[in-house]
Amino acid sequence: MKDVRPLVNGGVSFWVRDAGRPAPRASLPGRTEADVVVVGGGLTGLWSAYYLKRARPEWSVVVLEKEFAGFGASGRNGGWMSAEPVGQFRRYAASRGVVAARALQREMFHAVHESVDVARREGFGESVAENGLIHVATSRPQLARARAQVRAMKEQGWGENDVSELTADEVTRRISIAGALGGYSTPHCARVHPAKYTFGLAAVVERLGVTIYEQTEVTAIQPHRAITVHGDVTARVVVRALEGYTLSLPDLSRRLLPMNSSIVVTAPLTEQELDLVGWSAGELLGDMAHSFSYLQKTADNRIAIGGRGVPYNFRSGFDREGKTAEFAVELIRARLTELFPMLEDVALEQTWSGVLGVPRDWCAAVNYDARTGLASAGGYTGHGLSGTNLAARTLRDLILGEDTELALLPWVGRRARNWEIEPLRWLGATALYAAYRYADRREYASRGGATSAVAKVADFISGR
Repeated sequence: MKDVRPLVNGGVSFWVRDAGRPAPRASLPGRTEADVVVVGGGLTGLWSAYYLKRARPEWSVVVLEKEFAGFGASGRNGGWMSAEPVGQFRRYAASRGVVAARALQREMFHAVHESVDVARREGFGESVAENGLIHVATSRPQLARARAQVRAMKEQGWGENDVSELTADEVTRRISIAGALGGYSTPHCARVHPAKYTFGLAAVVERLGVTIYEQTEVTAIQPHRAITVHGDVTARVVVRALEGYTLSLPDLSRRLLPMNSSIVVTAPLTEQELDLVGWSAGELLGDMAHSFSYLQKTADNRIAIGGRGVPYNFRSGFDREGKTAEFAVELIRARLTELFPMLEDVALEQTWSGVLGVPRDWCAAVNYDARTGLASAGGYTGHGLSGTNLAARTLRDLILGEDTELALLPWVGRRARNWEIEPLRWLGATALYAAYRYADRREYASRGGATSAVAKVADFISGR
């Protein structure tokens, strides 16, 4: 019998509700001075505070957050700590060379393991499972793309131990996915509980002596100054770490596209359902569809599945509490049932949405200007759980003026052009994702193995 319990919609995320919000921190008491002020209490900001404070314990470091630490994408994401490329390898290679682009990829491998090691060493790694990632193909064009992706990854520096093709039997022996034709796997991915992870890191930076002020909205950033509703903070260095919320600052409304992603989490699976699904380990799962879906089996045996229901709202709008449109919930439920028909009647417990920051060239960037003291990092295009760690360590070296390999990575000093003005931005994003959904439907119906021409045109226009 189908479970019809009410679905919780919004409330930031299931992760935040499950972890429980920490006690509220104080807001900025008034005008303040610091060595470093970090704007944004997500993982970019918290990792930046962590590494700078560890490198310079004598520095005063302040983090400013409008809501609470972990309110944004850091507390809402799908829990993928992935080493897949941050942005477009070919674009990094075109601007700085293949060797530099491969160096960035190697550092992303290290970022996954560094993030896990720090969490375990600092006492907030209890929710981390380092069991890798599987991408599954459920149509012939998807299988062709999976094989092409593996070839491309090896050209980008992935070794035999970094990525492996999977046959249909190899996929279904690990997870019983309906219609699996094959795919690929990589060990460089860890599953996390996003809220527990972010809340844990916030507690660690406070123990190091960093001050986090919540309920403190920053209205503008200037050289050596963050202007807030409670007073200004002057500092030698100002780190902008707002990701999809960058649009809240003057003159930055078109810098990053706040792409919306929605997630649905099921009730805990029964023993019978777990046996049917066969998902016994903690690996992550993604598909090769153009309208990409991402999944994890949580530590308490739920399935969390996310996708792009409403990828972009007009004038970059979004619901701060993360409510999801009803039709988006149905799209995600339909994908869950396609992958796992045996879960057709499983109860959905909560849905929520959040935004990730997407640059116009789909390449993350890290920047620092020693003259103005302005630093920034972001644009991870969905790979922020590991990208934030690497970006923060890169910022640390840039701010400290250290001549390191990180300071030479090809995302340093990169700046993409702004996104188009409205309504072109909304029309384009809406049409593109409609095209991707159409392409997926056509590919499932096709007997051939070629990627839809519609999807190829959409990729060219979007810059993916």
